[in-house]
Amino acid sequence: MDSTLEPEPKHVRIGVVSDIHCNIAALEHAIALMGPVDRLFALGDIIDEFRFSAPVVELLRAQDALTIRGNHEQVFFEGPGAGGRLGAVDKAASAEWLANRPKQIELELLGRRMLMVHATPWPSNYDYVPPSSSAFQRFADVDADIVLYGHTHQPVVRQVGSTLVINPGSVGVGRPHDHGFVQSCAVLDLATGSAEIIDFQI
Repeated sequence: MDSTLEPEPKHVRIGVVSDIHCNIAALEHAIALMGPVDRLFALGDIIDEFRFSAPVVELLRAQDALTIRGNHEQVFFEGPGAGGRLGAVDKAASAEWLANRPKQIELELLGRRMLMVHATPWPSNYDYVPPSSSAFQRFADVDADIVLYGHTHQPVVRQVGSTLVINPGSVGVGRPHDHGFVQSCAVLDLATGSAEIIDFQI
């Protein structure tokens, strides 16, 4: 046996964030609340349509976060006036890194097939599919054990058929609540196949 080979990890905790929307303080707070994680996943809308945040992007890069693009990245990098916005970005390397992120990622960890998307796993124009939507049941048709998505700002952990669906909610903006807007993130435990939503306000 080759002693240089690392054994497959027996326990993997994944921190999940989405819809940061340039809010560096909220991202820092979410990372602190999640505690030690083996990997950080970011599900898009890292920035705003017309505003870039180098500190947010650089923190994700420093965390080696597995990151996808959302609709706000699409508008920022490809929408009308994109050239002017890019010309005003101070950290060209950060902008290039984010612009080159994929729109979805498929991977397998601890034998669990995972799909990361921003809005829907099926073709759509960034449709909103909150847990209350009848379209939510379509997640059961996805060929994955776990689907991670964002976009709606509404957190959910729900089993649909054989697929565990996780939306961490919005780190940067949050969701409406009786006491204002509540921000949230999530931690996925791959050993148990369970996830926890962590609510916070800063």
